[in-house]
Amino acid sequence: MINMIQAVIMGLLQGITELFPISSLGHSVILPKLFAWNLDQKAPEFLNFLIATHLATAVVLFFFFLRDWIEIAKGLGRSIRDRKVAPSDTYAKLGWLLVIGTIPAGIIGLVLEKPIRNLFGSPLVAAAFLMINGIVLFAAERLRTRESRRSARPVTATASDAEIATLSWKRALVIGTAQASALIPGVSRSGSSMVGGLLSGLNNENAARFSFLLATPIIGAAALLKLPELFAPSMADERGVFLVGALCAGVAAWFATKFLLRFFETKTLMPFAIYCVLGGAIYFVLMLFMG
Repeated sequence: MINMIQAVIMGLLQGITELFPISSLGHSVILPKLFAWNLDQKAPEFLNFLIATHLATAVVLFFFFLRDWIEIAKGLGRSIRDRKVAPSDTYAKLGWLLVIGTIPAGIIGLVLEKPIRNLFGSPLVAAAFLMINGIVLFAAERLRTRESRRSARPVTATASDAEIATLSWKRALVIGTAQASALIPGVSRSGSSMVGGLLSGLNNENAARFSFLLATPIIGAAALLKLPELFAPSMADERGVFLVGALCAGVAAWFATKFLLRFFETKTLMPFAIYCVLGGAIYFVLMLFMG
């Protein structure tokens, strides 16, 4: 049973770490153990709490990028009506890239979510994968092309979307598949997709933007599929806690998105890489001593 204080802390944590490239699932596994909270992380109550916070994050992301989603819906409609994607139709291109990127993550999530979480869901393993996540972030920043480093920063959302729309469908497929690695606690969803975007030639700001757009349907669909579990009669006593956690996650997600889009205008993934490596190492040692 999660109490209100734990719900606030876990909700804020989820809203921040889902979008920061430092793994929300990994921190959700590590934190209760670190604080010595007596929580059964495989219990329906805990899993449904995470569903509520993820749904809140998806809703916030949708409304944060509402103008983009409206244009994307129009673009997809035009392409279906005309049975083609016009070369100059940025939002039709972007819409289909998001569709392509969503497919592999959705399929892998449906088929492998439970086996992967059961296999890798211990705090010790989550700490180890958090270090691996940091190493991947560091390597991506080191390996991305000089041309990407020198690319001009777009000053409008339209310019950002136009650059993202230059991705090939193969790149979108790879980035979408990379997002599925976030099923492993300690591996970041946003980090994985940002790495894919950076190595595809996007700058940090646009890689983050594409990551957030791609995460919205994936997180939202996964949460909606399990939404009936939140309204099961057995969950009646927990719904107040779920609501508090969801509200905290939503508020944190809004400010995290706003902060990160501004942050990546001039900064890179390096601070998050350093945190994941050092933090993961510290958590790993602590988990060993705590048993």
